[in-house]
Amino acid sequence: MSGHCREDSALVRAMPIVLRVERARPPGRTALLEAAASAALAVCLDPRAQPGGEWHAEVAAWAAGRIRKVARRARGAHWTAVGALPGITVSVADAEVRALVPGLVVETPREVSRLQISGTDLPLDAPGPVPPGIPVIWLNPELELTVGKAAAQVGHATMLLAAALPADRLASWHAEELRCAVRMATLPGWLSLATEVAAGQAVAVRDAGYTEVAAGTVTCVAHWPH
Repeated sequence: MSGHCREDSALVRAMPIVLRVERARPPGRTALLEAAASAALAVCLDPRAQPGGEWHAEVAAWAAGRIRKVARRARGAHWTAVGALPGITVSVADAEVRALVPGLVVETPREVSRLQISGTDLPLDAPGPVPPGIPVIWLNPELELTVGKAAAQVGHATMLLAAALPADRLASWHAEELRCAVRMATLPGWLSLATEVAAGQAVAVRDAGYTEVAAGTVTCVAHWPH
């Protein structure tokens, strides 16, 4: 049994999501999460991730298993070093996030493995109204997720939403750089979203339970406003 577990661990794949958090000028939490949500999906939809592309084998192998993402934070020279690795950087307002091509966790590049997963968090902010014409990812108001955990969850949400869209609508969203909004739901709003999920009008992210929350917990819901 123990040998089987070690073999499984050697085969675990993940997409690193690197959050730029400079000590002197940390970004806004909402902008950082919105950048993370767009960046994770951008890697999956990039032409290089399609059949025949240089990223295809790694992205396909990762997508065929558990869709695991690991968020880390970087600043200064460490952020610059990550920029040389295969992936896509997305900027939203004062925030920058780079989603990297997924791969085996045991083969994580040194530039990434040296970055901290836990540590600095960012305070909740007040981002204002949702801009028209873009999808919204609503965070579960009953959870207190770290910014790293939330970044991984909203990245899951955009992938699920993309999979549920017809091809023409997905192409249109992609052409608009996969812009999205991230907001904290109210309790009444969260109950309403559960109804939309049940009706197939929204997609829910249910966590695998590795960190912070119990397995099966709905961390966020994504939909296009009516």
